[in-house]
Amino acid sequence: MPEAAVHCLVVFSGKGGVGKTTVSVNLAYALSALGRSVGLLDADITGPNVAQMTGIKRRPRVRGNRLLPHERAGVKIVSLATLLAAEVPVIWRGPMRSKALEQLLDDTDWGPLDVLVIDLPPGTGDEVLTIAQKASPELAVVVTTPQEVALVDARRAIGFARKLEIPAIGLVENMSGLVCPHCGAAVDLFGTGSGEREAAAQHIQFLGAIPFDPVARVAGDEGSPPVLEDPTSSISLAVNGIARTVDLLLKSRDRDA
Repeated sequence: MPEAAVHCLVVFSGKGGVGKTTVSVNLAYALSALGRSVGLLDADITGPNVAQMTGIKRRPRVRGNRLLPHERAGVKIVSLATLLAAEVPVIWRGPMRSKALEQLLDDTDWGPLDVLVIDLPPGTGDEVLTIAQKASPELAVVVTTPQEVALVDARRAIGFARKLEIPAIGLVENMSGLVCPHCGAAVDLFGTGSGEREAAAQHIQFLGAIPFDPVARVAGDEGSPPVLEDPTSSISLAVNGIARTVDLLLKSRDRDA
């Protein structure tokens, strides 16, 4: 764990395919734009995508026996993907994955950080338990899409965060309507509003809704986070709003400390 990190937040989901890494990456940059010193840890050991989405391809440097994070546009980034060849599968059992995570946390020279954003794998397995024990996250950002099949798994993730006694839990509804690239009209591709209703039912903070914008897919493939490259896009405006809410939550925790 970074010695000087003040706040740790985890981004996770009950199932894959809901855009958790897209939220993690863009939220990290949006918090950085608010003046926070931000680190981003890719804790998805078997499917790390943060490096791809941030355009990082080279191996990290090492100083002494400590890993030096990559840095792009002010955010410090660590991902196992930069330590392995792209085509090499990670066929590790749970204890090995947990050990790798501990090493990424403990053996990285993060330097002074204000916020550490951790992109967790989907589900409620060993990696999530390891992070909860080692990093003591203050905020769990649960990502879902509007369909009931995703909300069922989001409920499990919320319950898991409660079991881990993470102090604050927030919900993000991703892919909340499709923005037509031609006319700008919104289409309820997967529905909309379910995340806000679920957050109210669960008595947790609704952090915001992010539309399904084709710019996010292109940006992710090209390693250019929309929050950096296209700040006026619908996804950027939505994520910036979520970041402001998260920032207020962290400031509130500072005042209560």
